[in-house]
Amino acid sequence: MPNQTFRPRGTPGPSLLGPGAEFDLIRRFLPAAAATRDDVRVGPGDDCAVVAGEGIALSSDLSVEEVHFRREWLAPELIGFRAAAAALSDLAAVAARPIGVMASVAVAEADAGPFVVSVMEGVRRAADSVGAALLGGDLTRSPGPLMIDITVVGEVARPVLRSGAHHGDEVWVTGELGGAAACVSRLMEGRRAPRDAWARFAEPRARVREARWLAERGVPTAMLDLSDGLAGDAAHLAAASGVVVLLVPELVPVHPAAARGRSRRAGLDMALGGGEDYELCFTAAPGCVEPLRRDFEQSFELPLRCVGRIGHGDGVWWVDAEGHRRPMTSRGFGHFRERR
Repeated sequence: MPNQTFRPRGTPGPSLLGPGAEFDLIRRFLPAAAATRDDVRVGPGDDCAVVAGEGIALSSDLSVEEVHFRREWLAPELIGFRAAAAALSDLAAVAARPIGVMASVAVAEADAGPFVVSVMEGVRRAADSVGAALLGGDLTRSPGPLMIDITVVGEVARPVLRSGAHHGDEVWVTGELGGAAACVSRLMEGRRAPRDAWARFAEPRARVREARWLAERGVPTAMLDLSDGLAGDAAHLAAASGVVVLLVPELVPVHPAAARGRSRRAGLDMALGGGEDYELCFTAAPGCVEPLRRDFEQSFELPLRCVGRIGHGDGVWWVDAEGHRRPMTSRGFGHFRERR
């Protein structure tokens, strides 16, 4: 997607897009009047976007039809929103301030009209929800399936990484887990999903503001977002920090939709391995979070729960009140089967 020339310090200038159906379509993706931003020096319209910041954070996330979404489940705008929110969640994981979003879309010619315009409206809405700008991207014709590749750009001088957890730290999560997986389970069965589960799947929220609130108060020692389920993502944190994550099963906050009509074990497995919750999982020094917990929950209307602690060892284990460990059999979501 070519980029519209901006004057210095983000002031929009005239569009340089020439004639043609492709460029007419791209013009429909872009806002009528781009916002003036100090951190966007060149926005959509030129060959590159140019941003300014101290410590540029970059991430990308690819959404593929029939893998990440189905058209019979989601309106076009929600397809775009989910794709962008998944990528923006990576900025939350390191407590970055979002600057912008770039969207590369491969679409069938039959959908190169109102359908893909609605998809891009969803991308823009997700970006707007966290204060990010649409910076550009690319548009191409494809025989199918629909693919949306999102690149996000943020700023963070002191990123919170996966590798900072220490022995004795507490393990915390935001929100409730398993709601998106519960929605997908119902949809796969051809049934309507409960409203609370539908919201978690169709319009996930990147916890950008929540992550920055915690980081500004020096709370997280390590952090990541829960895109593949608590079991799998906690294993990444354990490996990066060289520690063991000890989880208490009774403390894991299972979303009501995941618990509804299931045994506690089945609901817990969905929370551990379902994925696409896009909540935060972070570690913090003992006693650091509790004094701030009420303010956090009131500010964001979001629960904050301690689910375990960090110990010596490796991997992810269950632990009981006496400190006895037992292996965790649940695993996070993965796109590929393991090969031996």
